[in-house]
Order: sequence, then structure tokens, then C-alpha cells
Amino acid sequence: MTEQVSVTREIGAPAERVWAMVSDVTRMGEWSPENEGATWLGGATGPQPGAKFRGTNRIGKRKWKTVATVVDADPGRRFSFRVATMGLKVAEWSYAFDPTATGCRVTETWIEQRASLFKPLARLVTGVADRASHNRAGMEQTLERLAAVAESSSAPT
Repeated sequence: MTEQVSVTREIGAPAERVWAMVSDVTRMGEWSPENEGATWLGGATGPQPGAKFRGTNRIGKRKWKTVATVVDADPGRRFSFRVATMGLKVAEWSYAFDPTATGCRVTETWIEQRASLFKPLARLVTGVADRASHNRAGMEQTLERLAAVAESSSAPT
């Protein structure tokens, strides 16, 4: 059975602004408690389907890198990517944006894609035994931090 976790938050900023923040993967370390940011690969300079980026992640003293491929890049509506490491599937992450009267509703979703045999190795690398619970807490923190910046008067329009 595939694990999946979704977290939703209302953000008092336009969906296009919040989408632009999330899809700028070089800034993901500003919101995520686990991801330290990313760099575009292979000449990619921004979010578009097929573009790849290398993400750097850390939990405590444990640090690892992954490669992700953008699946969806629909401004103001959806941003998603699939993550792999050592050529093995890890997860799919997505962000859905729905306009509201006061801004937007953002839903962040994680879908497990690791093979069962790969999970014990991933636990050793990351130190996380219960990935679903760990990700739920991280996603709540990510959306909280994202909202704080998006709702600030200094956020880009």
C-alpha cells in the first residue's frame, strides 16, 4: 500500500505569488525544515515539465542529496516533482493552489515511491523510521513558514 500525506493551509496571498515562491526550488530551504535548497541541472533555469534539480537535505548530522524531475509547472495552480536518489524512486511531491477570497489554499502532498527493500536503507541514511509522520510535521512547518513570508508586506508580487 502506497503511503500518502497531504497538508492544507490558507495563505493570505495570491496563488500566483505563492506558486512562484514554491516553484523556485533554490529557495525551498527557506520554508522546509529538511530541505536546504536546490540547484537546477542540465541548463534548466526554472520550473517546467522535465526540468531537473538537485536537492540537498539534512536531518541533524545526516545529509543527503537527491535529483528531482519537474512533472507539473502550472503557474498559480500546481507544481509537482518526482524525487530519486542513486537512480531509485523516492517520492512525488506536489503543491496545489486554489484561489480564495483572501488569498489561496495550498495543499502540499507527499506520495511514497520507495520500493519496500529500499526503505531500511533510507531509514539508515535519514534517521527517520516513520516517514509519513515525519513528513506531515515537516509539511505543516513548511506551509507555516511559506505563509509567513508570502503574507509579509515585503513579499514579491
